[in-house]
This record gives sequence, structure tokens and C-alpha cells, in this order.
Amino acid sequence: MLGFDGFMFGNILLALGGTFIFVPAFHMSNAFPKYAGTIVAVITGSFDASAAVFLFYRLAYEATSRSFGIHQFFSFYTIVPLMILVAQITVLPQSSYQNLPQLEQKIERAQDSSNDVHDSDDDIESPTELARIWSKRKDRRQKKLRKLSELVGDEEERQQKVNREEERHVISGVWGVLHGQPAHKQMLSLWFILITLLTVLQMLRMNYFIATIRSQYEYMLQSKAQAEKVNDFFDVALPVGGIICTPLIGLLLDNFSVPATLAVIVCLTTTIGLLNTVPSLWGAYSTVLLFVILRPLYYSAMS
Repeated sequence: MLGFDGFMFGNILLALGGTFIFVPAFHMSNAFPKYAGTIVAVITGSFDASAAVFLFYRLAYEATSRSFGIHQFFSFYTIVPLMILVAQITVLPQSSYQNLPQLEQKIERAQDSSNDVHDSDDDIESPTELARIWSKRKDRRQKKLRKLSELVGDEEERQQKVNREEERHVISGVWGVLHGQPAHKQMLSLWFILITLLTVLQMLRMNYFIATIRSQYEYMLQSKAQAEKVNDFFDVALPVGGIICTPLIGLLLDNFSVPATLAVIVCLTTTIGLLNTVPSLWGAYSTVLLFVILRPLYYSAMS
């Protein structure tokens, strides 16, 4: 009787779980709207750098004469989702941080001096007491306005951000293509279906490649020594490449339309797939170099 091989199933779960944790983390940028772009870049770079866990595992595996196997590693690694669960329950907010439009509405209300006057003020007979209450409300409103301005920037900074967003929307070429459509129609559109299929397949491909690169090149190069060199190079290039490429990817996404960005991703994935079939050392290194560029670009663009 054949046993259950959970290797592929485990890779699928890693792809799903990693994405479900990574993508919602972008809402944390709303906590500091003035630095939202930097925070998104840091989150993306951190996610790419997390691939270094495979390097740490290999080092531990070799340092323990291969006694620290996959079972021990993943048993130890369960502390990560447990810490995430504890943080979600105890530290992280129950709802998403307010986005810029919502904060703009708060600023408008804080700027409206008519909010200093309440209907209940008619019951106050003393003009002195009424003036004191109005002054107190005004001070509280202006204090709230100062805090909001520190959070999102002054009026000039907010307008500059709006102008940049409008420029990005024009550059995208497809901004608003599904706006106003109900959720079920959006999910039945080719936009959603094709990008979802691309995401699922590409996430699975990337995780599988990361997990099996050494065994793949041992087979293709017919050399354990060369495969080990490729694996060592890949272990370092994967996290470092994600960090180095993050600012360059920001420039690409800000200046290229969505179709053009997707075309770049499709070309890269196709080229990597072809190079990954070449049984040579140059093909292996070329595959690794393109892969460490594609991975952060793909996550940033899809998110």
C-alpha cells in the first residue's frame, strides 16, 4: 500500500499560506500614510528576504551531518504561525487601518468650525460658560487636526500625493476597468480568472523551484559539485536580489502600464522556464539571476 506523499500538498499550502499572510500586510501602510510607499517596499523586501530560511535550513542540515531533517525543521518552524496567531489576537488591530480617503474625511470634519456648536448648547444660559465650552471644543478639534496633519501631511503634501496617484492611474492604462461592477461579475471576468490562474501556477512553480533546485541541477548537470555551487549561489542571491530589486521595481510599476508590466512578467516567466531546461552551468546561473528578479517583481505587481 502506497503511503501519502505530502510534499506537493505541503508546497501548495506554503504558497497559499504565505500569500494570505503577505498580501493583507500591505494595509499596515495605512497606519503611516506619509510613508506608505516605503512601508510597502519594506514589506515586499522582507517577504523576499524571508527566503533566507532555506539557506539557514541547509546550513543546519549540513552542520548536523544531515540529522536535522525536514521533519525536525518543520516541527520547529511551527513556532512561526503560532507567533503570527498570537500577534493577530493580542497586538494587531481587529480591523484594517483607515485609508487616505477616510482620513481626508476626518480632516474635513476637523476643519469645520460649526462642529464646535451642538444643539444641546441652547440649554446653557451663561454666556461665559458657553464660551468656555466652545473654546474647549475648538482646542480639541484643532488638536485632532494637528495629529491628522502629522499623520498624512499638510494640505500641499496631500495634494502632491493625489497628483501622483492620478498620474499612476493614467499610466496604468486600465485603472477603473472593473469599478462599479458587483463582486460576482468581477470574479467571473477574464481579468480576475486569468490573473488568479497565473498567480496560483506561478506561486506553485516558484516554491517548487526553490525547494528542488539542487536536485534538479544534480540531474541536469550530472554533477553534485556543480549543483551544490548553483544551490549556494541561489541561497544568497534569492534574499539579496529581493532587497536590491525593490526600489527598481517601484520605478517600473510607477512608469509602466499594467499591460506592459504583465508582458514583462510573462516574458520573464517564459524565459526562466526555457532556461531551466538547459543542462549547462550558464543556463543554471542565468535561471537563478532571472528568478531572483522575477520573484519580487511578481509579488509587487500582483499585490
